[in-house]
Amino acid sequence: MSPLAPGRAPAPTRPRPLTVVRLMGPAFVAAIAYVDPGNVATNITAGARYGYLLVWVVVGAGAMAMLVQYLSAKLTLATGRTLPELCAERFRRGVRLALWVQAEIVAMATDLAEVVGGAVALQLLFGIPLLPGGLLTGLVSWLVIVVQSRRGQRPFEAVVGGLLAVVLTGFLYDAVSGGFSADRIVSGMVPRFAGPDSLLLACGIVGATVMPHAIYLHGALVRDRHGEAGGRQRTLLGATRIDVMAAMSTAAVVNLAMLVVGAATLGSSAGDSIEAAHRGLAAALGQLPAMLFAVALLASGFAATSVGTYAGAVILEGFVGRTVPLAVRRLLTLVPALAVLALGAEPGRALVLSQVVLSFGIPFALWPLVAFTARRTLMGRLVNGRLTTVCAVAAASVSTLLNAALLWLTIAG
Repeated sequence: MSPLAPGRAPAPTRPRPLTVVRLMGPAFVAAIAYVDPGNVATNITAGARYGYLLVWVVVGAGAMAMLVQYLSAKLTLATGRTLPELCAERFRRGVRLALWVQAEIVAMATDLAEVVGGAVALQLLFGIPLLPGGLLTGLVSWLVIVVQSRRGQRPFEAVVGGLLAVVLTGFLYDAVSGGFSADRIVSGMVPRFAGPDSLLLACGIVGATVMPHAIYLHGALVRDRHGEAGGRQRTLLGATRIDVMAAMSTAAVVNLAMLVVGAATLGSSAGDSIEAAHRGLAAALGQLPAMLFAVALLASGFAATSVGTYAGAVILEGFVGRTVPLAVRRLLTLVPALAVLALGAEPGRALVLSQVVLSFGIPFALWPLVAFTARRTLMGRLVNGRLTTVCAVAAASVSTLLNAALLWLTIAG
């Protein structure tokens, strides 16, 4: 990293259009984590039960995702190290290990949502039982990661980007087919709740949208794609900003489409599970929208669990400096998901609760990220501006307060 003179942080250089296209990709890999099966379950349920009430949560979580993913990428461009690596360097051993343990729990909750979602999709499309479907989803995710390890970053980005396009197409088609009220979407931008269950779903939406493992991962994606930034910091930062805005906007549109499908097409009973949502879509709109729903769910499961495996390796290597064979890493987070399927737990409920677990992991990733990117001695001239830091602190505070309120309501019954 070339030294930068102290002073005001430079604005990212605006790269040429062809340069932007060539440099884009890492944020779209991170974005798949924001439209995984947990998002499907949580957003569909929120729309079916409460209509457009929680639109403001979906939009706010999308804006939060855009900010934190940009900060995660910028941190690595400035320092050459990922968030887990910096935590390992700068925190005491006990804190570092505690952060690692919670990050592994988050990774398991992530895999639970993605594997269960993929298994449900395979059952809906082909009648495959849930447990074999979960094993098949795990196998496909391993094969996608093999592409990255053997063929490099760009083919991996192409595979994940193609699956993201399938997810986007499926849910947009269903949202348009079911019809929606633009006025009610606008009215849903007013912050409000309708009891403890809506708060639970709001925490689930935030946990499903602002994914802790994606925050840990994004810096590694940037470094693996671009190498050390060196004298290209400003050019890469400008391209990264555009990459993140495009990718996270795409993810936000998909999440909003999920909620709209639940609100405009499904009743509260049809939102109780993914299977019920599939039946509800078939009854209301016909077989094609129902099939596209299942295909989009399958694509999100395959892609997201592959990205989750990648993130798990970054977490382990960053926090404790260890690497394990790819197959072992895949197995570590796959076992809890397969156990849930083997025990016959209701998939929809398991998906929503997994997103609440993810929500509790967000502050542990966000607060160190905010602290590091606001530190000039670490970031140099890429340090956050005052407004960026204020927005980042606000995002971390909102997430922390939501989780505290949920914990209090749960204990109080």
